[in-house]
Amino acid sequence: MSLRRTDGAPGAGADRGRTGRAPGRRGRPPLTGPQRFLLGGSFLITLGSFAVLPYMSVLLHQRLGLGLGSVGLVLAVASLIQFAGGVVAGPVTGRIGLRRAMLLALGLRTAGFAAFVPGLTSPVLAVGALLLVSAGAALYLPANKAYLVEGASEAGRPRLLSASGSAFNAGMALGPPAAAPLVMGSPGVLFSCVTALFALVGAGHALLPAGAADPPPDGPSAAPPPGRVPEAGAPRPGPSPFVVTVLSVYAFMFFQHYLALYAVPRTSASFYGAVLTGYAALLVVAQPLLAERVAALSYRAALRWGFGAMAAGMAAIGAGGHAGIAVGGALLCLGEIVLFLKNDLEALARSSAAPASVFGRQRLAAGIGAFASGVVGGQLYGAAESAGSARAFWAAVCLQCLLLPVFLLRRRPARDPEGSRAGAG
Repeated sequence: MSLRRTDGAPGAGADRGRTGRAPGRRGRPPLTGPQRFLLGGSFLITLGSFAVLPYMSVLLHQRLGLGLGSVGLVLAVASLIQFAGGVVAGPVTGRIGLRRAMLLALGLRTAGFAAFVPGLTSPVLAVGALLLVSAGAALYLPANKAYLVEGASEAGRPRLLSASGSAFNAGMALGPPAAAPLVMGSPGVLFSCVTALFALVGAGHALLPAGAADPPPDGPSAAPPPGRVPEAGAPRPGPSPFVVTVLSVYAFMFFQHYLALYAVPRTSASFYGAVLTGYAALLVVAQPLLAERVAALSYRAALRWGFGAMAAGMAAIGAGGHAGIAVGGALLCLGEIVLFLKNDLEALARSSAAPASVFGRQRLAAGIGAFASGVVGGQLYGAAESAGSARAFWAAVCLQCLLLPVFLLRRRPARDPEGSRAGAG
């Protein structure tokens, strides 16, 4: 299979100029070999990762005997590395190139999963292995997305990013059930299989052509990598995508963190599992279908639709019952699709930095939002339960989702951090 790279579609800009709108489905350039490989690799990488990571607390506590306080600290540090570490992706890829950055990241993750095999009898080795895996994840995702969109027109980016999101989410959905038969009985076999999977995917990455902006093999790049497809137009007003991403993830993670506590006692564990499976399936299917519609929305409209869907979803969950929780999950899925995709597209469009730096900062924003949600949500849910009404928790979160777009759209336009420019759009 050839992985020869072909960047962009020469006629796409001309078609847009003649018709006044982006090319339709017939005008889309086909995916290149490297793009198809990266999408397939994204699924396999997430499949392997989520065959292991969701069970990490169980392995550390029950098999290795770490106390729950120590387990929480280890997982918090690993999450911080995985999210906040994304900011190093820009400098690293700028020096060694996108392909080498992905290879380095996969090398770290392969070594980490391999170290889990002897680490099953050593807490020190297991913790070190987890931190290696987290460091690799911090570097890989921004480099992967940057390579995927390199050379693509702005009209082509929604399709690529939504397809990437669907590939990652499909792996996340299938990884835990695929690993369930092995995770407690034969974890050594599981880690060996995941190590082999990452080694094979890494070998495939070695066959990818270098990115257009990658430095030559014999030295550093003479020119900085291009940050975005240049375009003419008026400045883009509105809130910073970094700030919006922080608040989007903050609001969304209330659902992610606390639905189980609310749903399982009121329905059943099997129904909760079915909701999560349905959520993942809906996300995988709907995200590519809605990508162009989301891209066509103004940023202000996307904030209203996204946070509005989240608010409606939180209210439906608070109404309780099987139907309310299922409908709430579907509405939260719509909110995630609109906000997360639009934030990435807007961050790319506004920034003059290299795409890997943009995606790294977006990962940092997501980490800040998830951390804040965990801290606030624990206190809020505890207070609601103490008052004898867990539904009050979802009402409070719903109110926040309604107020956040009002707060964001009233703020004066803000500069994105580190290399962004408000007038680049």
